[in-house]
Amino acid sequence: MRITSRARRTVAVAIVAAAVPVVLAGCSSAGGTDASGGKTITYWLWDSNQQPAYQQCADDFQKSSGITVNIEQYGWSDYWQGLTTGFASGTAPDVFADHLSYYPEFVSQGQLLDITDRVEKDGIDLGIYQDGLADLWTTQEGGRYGLPKDFDTVATFYNEKMVTDAGYTADQLSDLAWNTKDGGSFEKLVAHLTVDQNGVRGDETGFDKSKVAVYGLALSGNGLNAAGQQTWSPYALGNDWYYGDKTPWTSSWNYGDTAFSDTLAWYKSLIDKGYMPSVDIALSEQDPLNGYLAGRYALVTDGSWMNGSYLGQDKVATKVAPTPVGPSGERASLFNGLSDGIWAGSKNQDAAWEWVKYLASADCQDVIGDAAVVFPAVKTSTAKAEAAFAAKGWDVSGFTEQVTDGTTKLLPIADHWSDVNDTMKAAIESYLKGASDASALKTANDQVNALFK
Repeated sequence: MRITSRARRTVAVAIVAAAVPVVLAGCSSAGGTDASGGKTITYWLWDSNQQPAYQQCADDFQKSSGITVNIEQYGWSDYWQGLTTGFASGTAPDVFADHLSYYPEFVSQGQLLDITDRVEKDGIDLGIYQDGLADLWTTQEGGRYGLPKDFDTVATFYNEKMVTDAGYTADQLSDLAWNTKDGGSFEKLVAHLTVDQNGVRGDETGFDKSKVAVYGLALSGNGLNAAGQQTWSPYALGNDWYYGDKTPWTSSWNYGDTAFSDTLAWYKSLIDKGYMPSVDIALSEQDPLNGYLAGRYALVTDGSWMNGSYLGQDKVATKVAPTPVGPSGERASLFNGLSDGIWAGSKNQDAAWEWVKYLASADCQDVIGDAAVVFPAVKTSTAKAEAAFAAKGWDVSGFTEQVTDGTTKLLPIADHWSDVNDTMKAAIESYLKGASDASALKTANDQVNALFK
């Protein structure tokens, strides 16, 4: 699930209904009957880090159900292209990990099985999941196309030595705040952590912003889109702003609001002052992880799916801080999640449903939690994940405290999301590059709103 495995969770790429000329090694048709007479189904993942835990779930499931699950894992791009090809050729997997940016188009194409009746018949308790996650997988017509699998939030990974050398403590990083006027204590930290090639800090006289050796804050090329999950979203959401009129199924958008443009103006000022890299640098890197490990960034705003990549390496001592408090008086983070979808063309829909039901249960999600890779959607399993991360010596509370405090915001879901993303991505990039002003954001917002009239 990545550019590194999961870093593209909010990148909306248009799904083409026609077959894409991509052939995946091992790409198989839907399951059938194995040699012993039991059912066999195929399950696709894109995150290799999670595959061992899901294999354990599949083994446990086979023992209790007699259904064999063949797990196949592909890289992000090949995964979605392979699904499109499989839908067109009738060889898609029975079950596959699904994403909020894609499922509305899959539903409109008739490729996903509506599981509403099955959920009701089997008495699935939707209250076991973190609040709001189950709502994301229902359509405007009331159909249900998934059960919550896991969730993401955003926080700040930081270079512990750089922060300590700058005179800051972990407690101070947890108490930072920002505003649109002077950036608040958060910008002061970012400025002080920025260092030019002569060793002058960003808040010191003589700082040369044209020759930066260490940027105080990274800019993720992966997050320069209409969701802004790893870039501007925690700041805009903390400035009393939201994407549109409602979620799920946003149909009127707010990218033209002053609260949004003021947030981007402040965010752009970090680039202009030399505290954050340019858009061109961010886009050339896409993922800032390598730059961080090379010592070019002191702080990185990123998602909880990246815990292993930042905290699991030995090169740079890294810790996690929550996002700063915004002008609203609260922190903010997008709250995103995945589910498992059943292909409508599967010849083994009953077996597929049993597997999906098991994937969404505490029995499987406890296994996922114990693996300490992501946060499972089941509340009790989330607690197991926190304990498993802690057992590794990783304090990941910066990612979970906003769930506890109720300061998260759900990712918008909408028809035409690919068009929304393309339009706003271009406008946001242009604005942050200095090639356009705030009026371009309003123009782009008007274009987006016209899609829904």
